[in-house]
Amino acid sequence: MRGWYCVLLVLMAAGLQAAEPASTWKAGAASVKITPDGPMWMAGYASRDKPSEGVAQDLFAKALVLRDETGSTAVLVTLDLISVPVALRNAVSEELRKRHQVPDGALLMNCSHTHCGPELRTASDFDDSISEQRRKQAGQYREQLQQRILEAVNQAFAKLAPANISYQRARAGFAMNRRTPANGNWLNAPWPDGPVDHDVPVLRVEDAEGKLRAILFGYACHNTTLGFYQMCGDYAGYAQEYLQQEHPEAVALFLMGCGGDQNPYPRRTLELAQMHGRSLATAVNAALETPKRPVQGALRAALMTVDVAYAPAPSVEELKVRSESKDSYDAAWARRLIKYRDASGSLPEKYPAPVQVLRIGRDLILIALPGETVVDYSLRLKSELAVPDGPAVWVAGYSNNVFAYVPSRRVLLEGGYEGGGAMRYFSSIIHPGPFAPDIEERLIGGVHQLLKQTAEK
Repeated sequence: MRGWYCVLLVLMAAGLQAAEPASTWKAGAASVKITPDGPMWMAGYASRDKPSEGVAQDLFAKALVLRDETGSTAVLVTLDLISVPVALRNAVSEELRKRHQVPDGALLMNCSHTHCGPELRTASDFDDSISEQRRKQAGQYREQLQQRILEAVNQAFAKLAPANISYQRARAGFAMNRRTPANGNWLNAPWPDGPVDHDVPVLRVEDAEGKLRAILFGYACHNTTLGFYQMCGDYAGYAQEYLQQEHPEAVALFLMGCGGDQNPYPRRTLELAQMHGRSLATAVNAALETPKRPVQGALRAALMTVDVAYAPAPSVEELKVRSESKDSYDAAWARRLIKYRDASGSLPEKYPAPVQVLRIGRDLILIALPGETVVDYSLRLKSELAVPDGPAVWVAGYSNNVFAYVPSRRVLLEGGYEGGGAMRYFSSIIHPGPFAPDIEERLIGGVHQLLKQTAEK
């Protein structure tokens, strides 16, 4: 009896395996190094006063191409960089449309927001105090970066092959809210009672033989463990590195979540960045041990621009006063606004923010929000959209155009750095002040429009 029971179990397992639907996906992934070739000014901290002094860890552009059985294709590009400049994304999108017939709405570009990468600037981003050599170097890097991104995407297309795709998730706990309330202000300090999103979503890509070929994973936390003068991907860079060491045939890609008001704690040393990277890699490996949720169905992608309004701009008189401020950043911000107003006659009243939805089959909705999005967005969208037996919901920030902090209504009304104080530091964009309180409803409304647009007919 015992022998017959074992045979029965084997036959049942074989029957279940045979009953699994055949894969209808193709996928390809690739990675290209984007570390600057030599010393370069770095992005992320305004206090830096000299170029980089070496490389602690190389930086990478990575690409994952997904194609369903109808030929619909999506391209996900992840960057170990501070930002996704909209001009860079537009240039990459145009090339992909020409070379691979990828529609603009099917390209998702996301940055890890490491604060130990090179500055990303165009000629218009510099003031008169920036040396000509620095301008030239930044321009050369931007040109090289665009070509290397396209190289990664082209390699991923060349590797397109039948694949099985599944969704899994786990959790990691080193992110903590950094907006600590203090006497009516909001300090940048760990706040254990603040909202967090500790989810670690994972898209697992295996080839037809079941070998792991790509791991797309996310987390909602600033890459600000480090602030030294060496190039480094911070915790996200180390998590990718460790995963690729443990899964040498796979490309590991990090998709930054809504971590605008989240920091890794503790901070400040390379060892801590490596520790957080190990924690995140361990969480991804834990997710890979959970039951697979196969992703089946068609790929549908859409992108739209949502105009987010600014609060009323300061008066001309107020700007003139602030242009003489002892706070150099406040003074520089006011002078930029005065110069812009003198040239154009008025200040901007809104900003075009891209919102994107990728439906990866019937089983996964990937929402890509722009800017340095705070955690309220991912918590709200997952709460609103997640239903029993419905598709998994994955919300990324820092996608397609990182133009400013994107506060929720709560954060905006509270104020502080993420609520509007940081606007003066975005020197390449004219932000006349904080956004209007309806920014959250505008962006969430855009998401819901795209969900209707991409729903199965």
